[in-house]
Amino acid sequence: MEDTKHYIAENRDRFLQELFGLIRIPSISSEPGHKDDMIRAAEYWRKSLREAGCDKSEIFATEGNPIVFGEKIIDCSLPTILVYGHYDVMPVDPVELWESPPFKPEVRDGRIYARGADDDKGQSFMHAKAFELMVRTRTLPCNVKFMIEGEEEVGSMNIGPFCRKYKEMLKSDIILVSDTGMIGLENPSITVGLRGLTYLQVEVTGPNIDLHSGIFGGAVANPINALAKMIASLTDDHGRITIPGFYDDVVEISRQERDEMARAPFNEADYMSNLGVDELYGEKGFSTKERTGIRPTLDVNGIWGGYTAEGTKTVLPSKTWAKISMRLVPNQDYQKIGRLFEQHLLDIAPRSVKVKVEMLHGGQAYVSPIDTIAYQAAGKAIEATLGKKPIPVRSGGSIPIIADFEEVLGVKTILLGFGLESDACHSPNESYPLENFFKGIETITSFYQNFAALWLTKSSASR
Repeated sequence: MEDTKHYIAENRDRFLQELFGLIRIPSISSEPGHKDDMIRAAEYWRKSLREAGCDKSEIFATEGNPIVFGEKIIDCSLPTILVYGHYDVMPVDPVELWESPPFKPEVRDGRIYARGADDDKGQSFMHAKAFELMVRTRTLPCNVKFMIEGEEEVGSMNIGPFCRKYKEMLKSDIILVSDTGMIGLENPSITVGLRGLTYLQVEVTGPNIDLHSGIFGGAVANPINALAKMIASLTDDHGRITIPGFYDDVVEISRQERDEMARAPFNEADYMSNLGVDELYGEKGFSTKERTGIRPTLDVNGIWGGYTAEGTKTVLPSKTWAKISMRLVPNQDYQKIGRLFEQHLLDIAPRSVKVKVEMLHGGQAYVSPIDTIAYQAAGKAIEATLGKKPIPVRSGGSIPIIADFEEVLGVKTILLGFGLESDACHSPNESYPLENFFKGIETITSFYQNFAALWLTKSSASR
């Protein structure tokens, strides 16, 4: 442990500068104009893995953005850890709300401010530096593989086919991911569940052209009004989703498990204060943390149509659109939910408009058991680094590809995240605490040691 701390202290500034080099690449996967930046980011990762100590580090082309693979095999009789991360980031709009340029990383008050500082450049880069540390100090206890993609923020369309094609190359004993959060360094936690996701775009069409709202208003249906009414009807006064069949496959969590979740410290007044709201909202009968962890939700992520520029234009628009996401819980199938949503919208739409629903992306929910040697290794690592036993928590977020990994590769995943709610991922002024970055590196090295030791003990016992 002392060697680890010493190496981190000696290389602290270099680690940050190398991370900043990655962050400066505006690898926004949802915007086609950044295609060259995606390639630059992949190449940066390929080079970083090679310099960190991978014997093999290469870029694989896909139908979308490239995937970076690296590996170091020290002994085929030892366990193998597969590290997953992503180099793509969310758009930065509205850019005027950023206090510093989103792709010029800046350290203020002990935090790195930049797009990707946390999600997921900062967190995934911890793994590159932890791996480097173990290679350079000759303490690497197992084989390591890296798989870094560039489409996580747009649905990971090509990593599934990649995993199926290169299943043998990706063979491992556990997948290790840092793309989640924890309650805090003072109250560490491990994410043991992720919600699934169905993400759709709705298009509503009224008249065949935009109309003068004075001449035609009152005679022709306004598609924005129609869409707003349909969206408003999708939840009732108790916060429950009204789509028929939506809850059919939801598994109710036991009272015992809900009580276990409630052990996590949570101050509702501070939560509201930090968000600048005077009241919270959600499904009746569940706590705030339960609503964001074990219950499904429906939210409008964007809505547009008509005239939205400065000044006035009295237009009755021909079309309007909305992007709608539904976070799902284990046993809910994201494709089935998409079909139920589409049918319901078609059923409730007035005849005066036409509705089109397009599935953009989605994925299944995921639950990681806490009785595995991988979870034990993560728990021991956090306890050694942060001095407290971690609390298992279910996250409200989604990483759709995690469930696919288990289906395709047949391997469980450990979600060893160090992000905080205050990091503003996906928002202006995203940040990541320096302490979390460096403690993350330290904890990851400890996880490797613990996992290898537990794996070898279990293997010996089974012989």
